[in-house]
Amino acid sequence: MSEKKAKVVTFGCRLNTYESEIIRKHADEAGLTDAVIFNTCAVTAEATRQAKQAIRRARRKNPEANIIVTGCAAQIDPKQFSEMEEVNQILGNEEKLTARSYQNFGIEQSERVTVNDIMSVRKTAPHLIDGFEERSRAFVQVQNGCNHRCTFCIIPYGRGNSRSVPAGEVVSQIQQLVDNGYKEVIITGVDITSYGPDLPGNPTLGILCQKILKNVPDLERLRLSSIDSIETDEALFDIITSEPRMMPHLHLSLQSGDNMILKRMKRRHSREDSIAFCNAVLTARPDVVFGADIIAGFPTETDEMFENSMALVEECHLTYLHVFSYSERDGTPAAKMPQLDRSIRKERAARLRNLGETKVDDYLKKSVGNQVNILIEKNIKGENASIGHTEHFAPAKISGSHTVGHIAKAIVTGYQDGLLNAEIVND
Repeated sequence: MSEKKAKVVTFGCRLNTYESEIIRKHADEAGLTDAVIFNTCAVTAEATRQAKQAIRRARRKNPEANIIVTGCAAQIDPKQFSEMEEVNQILGNEEKLTARSYQNFGIEQSERVTVNDIMSVRKTAPHLIDGFEERSRAFVQVQNGCNHRCTFCIIPYGRGNSRSVPAGEVVSQIQQLVDNGYKEVIITGVDITSYGPDLPGNPTLGILCQKILKNVPDLERLRLSSIDSIETDEALFDIITSEPRMMPHLHLSLQSGDNMILKRMKRRHSREDSIAFCNAVLTARPDVVFGADIIAGFPTETDEMFENSMALVEECHLTYLHVFSYSERDGTPAAKMPQLDRSIRKERAARLRNLGETKVDDYLKKSVGNQVNILIEKNIKGENASIGHTEHFAPAKISGSHTVGHIAKAIVTGYQDGLLNAEIVND
């Protein structure tokens, strides 16, 4: 058996992407070889199904490999993976971030399933990462878990209660990444706007961002993963609207545009709150571009309620839509509510996605002629061009081959297939 480095396969959110780098680092340092580690997601039943399918594929392709399964799906229901003959080891969300989990793998293993009670975890340890496989931008985890109990969501049972990383540790890691050449950092977590109340002095996400920008002056671009706008504190609003190093792209956890559905979801905001927030941001910083999560076909959603979600796209000036067709999860209150026919859910999700595609197309069209700054992410093989994202997170293709991680000043000359075309601007 050839000794290849352990491969990490990631499903789900940006936090999982960050944690996969920690897993990769621990596996490499432990000398773990001929292994495939699946970092799973449980946000929908489909995400878990896809993970299982990938595990079976990996076993067929690598019959002698050790297969380790971890992540939220493994944390919430380890039994479903322990019953798969393809799986050698199951690790919980806390265990996957511990170096000893990958040492002496397959030797003297007393437990095939190592999954702790995630609700007993009180701290989120700061994991310092020197760099990432993708060399352009880096994720930094500032928070884990969630204290809220939205009726559709199983994630708190995979992540535990909210806990924050001390600001000093966050600043230290970002400084280390900047020293290693990274120009953009994305702040990530499960519910990052709940950052701070478990720390001395009760800092907020806004205060954390102030400290990052003040103490790491060479950081060129700071970006937020996803925020709950109703939890945005005054300091964060000020940074979003007035700090040029904070990227003008916000992804909002909205979920619905109907007040009754929001109430049944046990969300903390109303549609009016969302509209007021977006308008206030745009008044102070008109170039901000919004994305949002929206669920289509939540239990009891009528045609009129769904139309309120469609209307919210316009009223909140949304561009990038991340649309979920509602998927019931065992153990959640929403799964016990009257369910809509799956064909209705699918049709509504398709309508939202089509609207989202129109909004992206409109935005790209309006971008033609603008000057943008593109963070180079990769060079296209066989083509003298590079791909990256603008400060507004619009995907862009730029002529010529450029250094990955470099920020290129360019003019948008056109757009095609959801991608801006741009040419370098000579200073």
